[in-house]
Amino acid sequence: MSDIIYPRSPREIMDGWHYLPRYIDKIRLHLAGKLHADYQENFGKAFDALWLQYALVTHEQMVEAVKNSITDGQVYDWVRTHVKISDDEKEAFWQNMLNRPKMGDADAARRLKMRKEQAGLAHRNDIRNFVDFIDADEKRI
Repeated sequence: MSDIIYPRSPREIMDGWHYLPRYIDKIRLHLAGKLHADYQENFGKAFDALWLQYALVTHEQMVEAVKNSITDGQVYDWVRTHVKISDDEKEAFWQNMLNRPKMGDADAARRLKMRKEQAGLAHRNDIRNFVDFIDADEKRI
């Protein structure tokens, strides 16, 4: 049996934000000392950092907001108060995520190919981006 507690899918939505529920889960797991080693290296980086860049808040601010909450509703309220982003900008963020690896980014394309091979998913031609990979690797698709 795996000791990994998977955060929610990047496709989950809160306040119009894809990915936000996953980031909240990762923070909660980190605070509880249960964030699996596989997630440690990119905690607050990679897609987390991309969300932060769009939301115009810091990783430390998000950690504090989650730390000071019990429910997702309380985090939702904090985000609604502190993140003033239009629906169009939220959609741009999501499209940015879905388009990774970006066209012409050979390094990222190699990284996705390598990750698929390492996970035993090299045969899955339906995995075209890192969002697809995350869901496949975490056994959602």
